[in-house]
Order: sequence, then structure tokens, then C-alpha cells
Amino acid sequence: MARALLEAGIVPDLVHGTSIGAINGAAIAADPSPRGARKLIETWDALASGDLLGGSLLGRVGQVVRSGTSLHDSEDLRRLLREHLPVRTFDELVVPFECVAASIERAREHWFSAGDLVEAVLASCALPGVFPPVRIGDEHFVDGGLVNSIPLARAVAAGADTVWVLHVGRIEEQLRVPRRPWEVGFVSFEIARRHRFLTDLAAVPEGVTVHVLPTGLPARPAATWSNLRYRDTGRIAASAERAHEATRSYLDGLG
Repeated sequence: MARALLEAGIVPDLVHGTSIGAINGAAIAADPSPRGARKLIETWDALASGDLLGGSLLGRVGQVVRSGTSLHDSEDLRRLLREHLPVRTFDELVVPFECVAASIERAREHWFSAGDLVEAVLASCALPGVFPPVRIGDEHFVDGGLVNSIPLARAVAAGADTVWVLHVGRIEEQLRVPRRPWEVGFVSFEIARRHRFLTDLAAVPEGVTVHVLPTGLPARPAATWSNLRYRDTGRIAASAERAHEATRSYLDGLG
């Protein structure tokens, strides 16, 4: 999606990122050009080909025993981000960038816009149960998707008059009544996150245009099992290409 926008000459004035979008957003804010978008895809290729979410079952069990809460530690992701992000602080970014994480102690969303970029991004994408909470100062943070998965209202409050929503695709999928135990949590979380986005979308003031970009996914019921397969990195390249083509078509349709 970002590559299609940048190729069309649409350069952001401000980038907001949540969860995995914090990684993408930081990379684009560091280099808001088609070249930067291509480098981002190369970064994901490196993440996919490495052992970031790999390791043996025994190794992951050992990590749970050591940490008590997570299947993976954050060190490999921290190292890869430091290697692939071209800057270290928010101030060095070409475009202003903010990312959100959930504060455990305050049970509230917290926005990062200054200081160490990698630690803030790590906090925003610290998926509970997969990665441990990230300590910054006196607080511990987990995945920002828990509190604000599509920060539309934040962009509007910042003064945006055109908002491009680059999402992971699940808001295009229809929810259905859960029939299996693992579907209950997934459907509940999806209702909570979509409710906030749809509420924010309905409250967008006159004069603000919101574009929810297409992923190219076919219309279908939400696939709860596939969304739990967080280690399936083989779909990254195909998904990126599909979203690129779908977004190019969408932009062509705008005239």
C-alpha cells in the first residue's frame, strides 16, 4: 500500500503506527519514497528469512519457562530493527511519526513521538504472549493494537484533512458467530477493535477525507485459525504484491 501511494507521488505529512504498523510506519517516516518502500519489503524479507519467530518447540517452551509470559524474547527483533531502520531517534525521521502502545500500569494508550525510536516501536508491537512487555522508564508496555488498532481519530485531531488507512486486512473480513473455543477470543477482540475504528470513522468531521486502502483479499468470513498463525512468514511477499496492485487500482479509480 505504501509503495503504491509513494509511487503515485502521495507523500505523508505525518505517520501514525500501531503494532506491526509501528515497524512499517517508522520505516516510511525515515524514507518516504518508493525506494524506502522497497527497502521496507526487503526488511520484511530479512525478518521472514531469519529466526525471529522460529526456533524449536523445545526452545519456545524454554522461553516460556524463563519468562513466564512469552514465547519469544525481544532481543532478535530489537537487533533487526537497529540494523534495518536507518535512524535511531524520532528527531532524525524525515516525516513526523508517532506510535502507540498500551501501558500496563495505567491501562491506557500511550503515544511515543520523541526519544529512542526502536524501543518505542518494540513497545508498540509487543504482542502479548508472543513477546514480553517492554519497559520504558517506570512503565511496561504491550501491543498498541489492544488500545488503538487504527488510530484514525489521532490523525484527525492532529489536523489531517486526508487520511490514508493502511491496515492488515481483517476489517474487510466478515465476522461470524464463534463455534470453537479459540474463535471466542478472536471474535471478541475483533469486535472491540472494529467498534472503535467504526465509531471514529462515523465521527470524522466534514472536510476530512478518509481512504481505507484495499488489501486485495477476497470477500470472505474472517479466518480465525490463519490469524493465529503468527509464525507463517511465507505469505509476506504475496500479500505485499497483492496489496500493491489493489491499491494502484484504487488510486487509478480516484482519477
